[in-house]
Amino acid sequence: MEYSYSIVPITDEDREPVMNIFNYYVENSFAAYPEERLPGEAFDLLRQMSKGLPAASVRARDGGVVGFGMLRTHNPCPAFARTAEVTSFLRPDWTGKGVGKAVLAFLEKGAREGGITNLLASISSLNPGSIAFHARNGFVHCGRFIGVGYKLGRDFDTVWMQKKL
Repeated sequence: MEYSYSIVPITDEDREPVMNIFNYYVENSFAAYPEERLPGEAFDLLRQMSKGLPAASVRARDGGVVGFGMLRTHNPCPAFARTAEVTSFLRPDWTGKGVGKAVLAFLEKGAREGGITNLLASISSLNPGSIAFHARNGFVHCGRFIGVGYKLGRDFDTVWMQKKL
C-alpha cells in the first residue's frame, strides 16, 4: 500500500470519517477517553473547540480521510491564549509511516503563525505509543495526574507533555 496523502484544513464534510476514526480509538484503546462511541454531532463540538486554531484532515490519494489533527484552547482565560492542546488520530493502518509527524508539523506551523508558543498533550498512561511519539517529536514530560482516569475497568494516569514552539 502506498501512503501518498495530503494534509488539508478540516471541513464539515469530514464529519463521518473523522468520527469513525475517533470512535475506533474509543472502542479499542485508551488513546481516546470516552468509553462509548460518540455520535456524529460530537464533530461539531470538536470543531467548536478548535475554532480559530489549526485543524486538519489527512486525505489519501483517493480522497478518503485517513486521519485528523487539531489544536484546541487549553484554557479560555486570556492569560493562556498562547497555549493550546494538541489532538490527532490516524487510522491504524496509517500509523508508523511518518504521517503523524507531518500532521504535527502542520499544526505547529499554524500554531506559530497564530501566536501559540506552547503545545500541550494529555495522554493516557496506558497509551505508551503516544507518549513515545510525542517524546520523539520534541515534547517533554511536564506532569502526571495519578489515577484520575477510569476506562474499560482500569484506572489510568494522565501524562502531560509540553513542547515550547
